[in-house]
Amino acid sequence: MMPGQIPDPSLAAGSLPCLGPLAGISATTLTDQLKLADFRQLGTMLSPLHFLGRLGKRPLAIKTEMDEDDDRRKRRREKNKVAAARCRNKKKERTDFLQRESERLEMVNSDLKAQIEELRLERQQLMVMLNLHRPTCIVRTDSVKTPESEVNPLLEQLSADAK
Repeated sequence: MMPGQIPDPSLAAGSLPCLGPLAGISATTLTDQLKLADFRQLGTMLSPLHFLGRLGKRPLAIKTEMDEDDDRRKRRREKNKVAAARCRNKKKERTDFLQRESERLEMVNSDLKAQIEELRLERQQLMVMLNLHRPTCIVRTDSVKTPESEVNPLLEQLSADAK
């Protein structure tokens, strides 16, 4: 017999694969008894499909466990989503803070460089004034000594600027 083919009713019930427990009862007898609906007389299960139908349904405990697993998984995903968003926001805030701090420090650095340049120029002007004042100074030059490293280069620079 081919799968999906309808069995011939004249065959014995024992030769039908799905009616194993009813073997030995002819198909006509079975049909007549089913028509009369006297199921208690048969004393056997009517259809393997009835049995398979029960097996196909999950027991309630397994359903609830699987539903609980799904709920737990959903809660965990939701918590993870919230934590990831919080982490991204924190990272963005940190990046923004570091960017602002970097800009502030760059400004401070440029201000300090400008101040260094101003102080360098002021020092140079004071050295020139000191060297110009030295020949006319009444105070003994022995008591106030200019370091040798500053006297000669400054005079050389002044003579170079004059040319």
